[in-house]
Amino acid sequence: MSAVAASFPPSERLGPFAHPALFYRDEREYLAGTLPFVRAALRAGEPVAVAVPAENLTLIRDALGEGADAVTFLDMREAGRNPGRIIPGVLRAFADAQPPGRRVRIVGEPIWAGRSAAEYPACAQHEALINAAFRGREATILCPYDTARLDERVLADACATHPTVIAAGSGRERDSAAYAPADVVARYNEPLPPAPDAPALSFDRDSLPHARHVAAGQGERLGLRGVRLEDLTLVTAELATNSVVHGGGTGVLRVWAEGGYVVCEVRDRGRLDDPLAGRRPAPRDQRGGRGLLLVNLVSDLVRLHTARDGTTVRCWFGR
Repeated sequence: MSAVAASFPPSERLGPFAHPALFYRDEREYLAGTLPFVRAALRAGEPVAVAVPAENLTLIRDALGEGADAVTFLDMREAGRNPGRIIPGVLRAFADAQPPGRRVRIVGEPIWAGRSAAEYPACAQHEALINAAFRGREATILCPYDTARLDERVLADACATHPTVIAAGSGRERDSAAYAPADVVARYNEPLPPAPDAPALSFDRDSLPHARHVAAGQGERLGLRGVRLEDLTLVTAELATNSVVHGGGTGVLRVWAEGGYVVCEVRDRGRLDDPLAGRRPAPRDQRGGRGLLLVNLVSDLVRLHTARDGTTVRCWFGR
């Protein structure tokens, strides 16, 4: 994947945007790092959102008392289940809803103990891509990391995806010597594990309706119902159409069950050079170009691998 297209700014060129990582070891350090951040926003009259797992959401809300009424709260376990939708559906959705030029503050905790091995690469790429997605914006996004429960690889990646770091218990922000977000995006652009022995359907422009029909039938047979089945069908249609239009005119579709999920995968011969594709909110007057965004917004997880010989997109849907 070409990381140049994301235009990652060096930390000294982030301008009005700030993106510190907050390392914490326990509830006391968590509140000591997040509460002053939120209260400073409230005193300054700045819009502030807290998007963290439910248990930490309760900690902050209870500690704020009456001040909590002025804060937007989002359970990141739900809103950010798919890391690919956090930028467009959580962070930018909140920031873009504010008056132009108004600084916003967000506490965003997209990585917690219990994130699966399949989810983590998408989480790390998300944290790296925030820097490009918010370049030049009047915003501060504080990202807490639980050093007692997250492994060393996660903490090392946090230092690479955040231009500044607040060490556990210190309260002091320092520049991260390891800041290299483009490297993180490239490193986790890794080949996906082989798909199980699921039937493969080749499709082209003329067989797009058949591909959607096959995906819907497989999804229903594997246990999807109602909205979830509609989501699978929508995602299949968007990915297959992208393959035909941008991926060489053909593609290969697979659908299978994996744990409590139905997984849909589309492979084609295209190459995706923009790692922010599907992670930008679409302007209201934009015609088309929403396919990957819709895929991220409705899937429980999206993993993508792109290389010179083609691109694979894999999406999970809870049963």
